[in-house]
Amino acid sequence: MNTETEARYHAALDEILRAGQKVLADGGSALDAVTEAVRLLENCPLFNAGHGAVFTAAGTHELDASIMDGATLEAGAICCVTRVKNPVLAARRVLEVSEHVMFTADGAEAFARAQGLEFVEPSYFHTDARYEQWQKARGTSSTMLDHDAMTKFSFSNDPIDPDKKFGAVALDAHGHLAAATSTGGMTNKQPGRVGDAPMIGAGCYANDVTCAVSTTGTGEMFMRMLAAYDVSAQMEYLGVSLDKAARDVVMNKLPRIAGRGGLIAVDAKGNVVLPFNTEGMYRGHARMGEAPVTAIYR
Repeated sequence: MNTETEARYHAALDEILRAGQKVLADGGSALDAVTEAVRLLENCPLFNAGHGAVFTAAGTHELDASIMDGATLEAGAICCVTRVKNPVLAARRVLEVSEHVMFTADGAEAFARAQGLEFVEPSYFHTDARYEQWQKARGTSSTMLDHDAMTKFSFSNDPIDPDKKFGAVALDAHGHLAAATSTGGMTNKQPGRVGDAPMIGAGCYANDVTCAVSTTGTGEMFMRMLAAYDVSAQMEYLGVSLDKAARDVVMNKLPRIAGRGGLIAVDAKGNVVLPFNTEGMYRGHARMGEAPVTAIYR
């Protein structure tokens, strides 16, 4: 592993955690905190969300995002957008002003434009590292699966495979929870493919009664398992802890259908879990008055 590259990931995660931490310290809501954290993830070229998103099989970028408010169970999502600079901001506007939950493709972009959100040229999302990654996958019949593709394709520019979702969860001083998730998808995916990131209950879920969850991994499996909601459902209906519910989903249920990845979650009591069943997962957490903690491997 290139230790300099690893240090860049830790530094980026630390900076983003501190930004979310500041939102909460200043009295902001959990919804504001996850919005800001994911917006910064989308702006950072190291991560597969926004600037630095992976390429589709057609050499384009298609972005997805979702957000959910645990206090009201309101949610917003967009998918397959190509020119919205910060998809999470569009998802937030869907939550706030629309009677709908999800918009897709041209309809999502029309909605975002009507809301006055910033648009960019498709080239904005390009990075040389992601282009090189796509070149190695072109002509193959499969996408690069989340988290474990480094082993198969032998990349040298990332500690672990970058083809994943990136998200945030938060608990604020008022006891409210929120979650948000954003992604560029999977390298070499078919145009029009939508994974779990914008799917409420699969890649993103929040409920003040239980927990807030954001997932990352092989999206199709997380969709089939309704992974994010399953964590909340186990807590609500079985009365189990966040740790037990999350680990059951990640370590037991998902592997039964070849589901690879992990999740980040916080419950209404402030307990935090970040389980994963892959080589690693870019992750971190921060509490008021404490320095952020970041990690990649176990």
